[in-house]
Amino acid sequence: MSHPVPIQFQPVDADVLATAPGRIALVVDGSGKLAQAGRRLDKLMKGALARYLASDAFQALKPGEAADLAWPAGLTAEAVQVVRLDRKPDLADARKAGAAIGRSLSGKGTLVLAETAGRAADLSFGLALRAYDFSAHKSADPKVPGPVTLMVPGPEAVAAEAAPLAALAEGVFFTRDLVNEPANVLTTDDFAARLAAMQELGLEVEILEEPQLKELGMRALLGVGQGSESPSKVVVMQWKGGAEDAAPLALVGKGVVFDTGGISIKPAAGMEEMTMDMGGAGVVAGVMRTLALRKAKANVVGLVGLVENMPDGRAQRPGDVVRSMKGDTIEVINTDAEGRLVLADVLWYAQDRFAPAGMIDLATLTGAIIVALGHENTGVFSNHDGFCDQFLKAAAAEGEGAWRMPMGDGYDAKLKSRVADMRNSCGRDGGSITAAHFLRRFVKPETPWIHLDIAGTALLSSDSTLAPKGATGWGVMALDRLIRDRFER
Repeated sequence: MSHPVPIQFQPVDADVLATAPGRIALVVDGSGKLAQAGRRLDKLMKGALARYLASDAFQALKPGEAADLAWPAGLTAEAVQVVRLDRKPDLADARKAGAAIGRSLSGKGTLVLAETAGRAADLSFGLALRAYDFSAHKSADPKVPGPVTLMVPGPEAVAAEAAPLAALAEGVFFTRDLVNEPANVLTTDDFAARLAAMQELGLEVEILEEPQLKELGMRALLGVGQGSESPSKVVVMQWKGGAEDAAPLALVGKGVVFDTGGISIKPAAGMEEMTMDMGGAGVVAGVMRTLALRKAKANVVGLVGLVENMPDGRAQRPGDVVRSMKGDTIEVINTDAEGRLVLADVLWYAQDRFAPAGMIDLATLTGAIIVALGHENTGVFSNHDGFCDQFLKAAAAEGEGAWRMPMGDGYDAKLKSRVADMRNSCGRDGGSITAAHFLRRFVKPETPWIHLDIAGTALLSSDSTLAPKGATGWGVMALDRLIRDRFER
């Protein structure tokens, strides 16, 4: 798997500036004033740095933005990157500044001089996230960025502050790798094996195979995968870091490793992106990895339903009726509305077995949420105002866009079926909302619940601030923050 670039934290040492290879990134506030090592750097550059800092070009930079001074005289480095950051920056600007450095790391090494910058740990986190590169299937030798040396006053304290963020970056990278993998590599068997390997981190991992799922009555989930040669599975990951008697938070992820739409087959254009339809399960896996790496003092269980939705002589048909683990019957109107069938059974199983203190599901569930919110925000649905507000606060703190969507009896009424207890698809109008109402029918009234529709945020077609084009890992940071704020004591 991909790992964040290693970052060494060292005291400020002006003597190494002249011979530093690769790149030097200088973090400076909007005043353009240089501290001791910065003045030494300017002297080596024969005043070119001070001239740039006095220019309109530097003043035009916004906090978190950067500019290169290429091939500076007096230095071995190929470039000096000037990164503007306020002396007391907020979290978003600090991570943005780090991302500007991470975007342009040199294979010969990068020296980051941040002798006056605040939030150096967040700067290092942004650097690590943006340096991500998924190159597992490229024939050319991968370009390995680094090493990275971050020179700051009090490096020991900064390193201690950065340690849990390094665990978080590992979780984000794990999610991105899973979502970026092609479906011929990330089969249900391979996905389950990668999760089972996290037992070495201290997670308890169980894999429920098809015979067990049939015995449990998970026929909604099994119906989705019955046209595929890849066996359907449910993987249960437990992290027990809290009080022994404390009810866990349950995280539930949709893990459709490839979605053709089944018999209700999707158009060919863009179908290659359906390798990301396991994005919800990927986020759950990334959060569980983060919790284990940072030894979180909370009880959390992660459950993912792993299936592949394929057309075949055995595949589920429109018009079929399946019985869920709960016992409710579902008329399958559209086999491309499959994720909610997977989640229905896993949600019910999570509550039956673990009686969680709260439950959050994540799924690339509907195209309708992209129509509503674009790619800037995840759609948030909930039956509990307090729980939902806590999540939205956590998402905002981490800079992950999230927007609460409405729910109501009128939407729920659209699920009525002529031949079964409910139908799985209600047409285009309010599609993401009726999908959420379908899931709500499998949530017990006493369970605080949040549904996150990440169809618009799991995979992007262009670069974002903290991620290159492709999988973003959206949700790992917000859920880790929620767990730290609400469930750790």
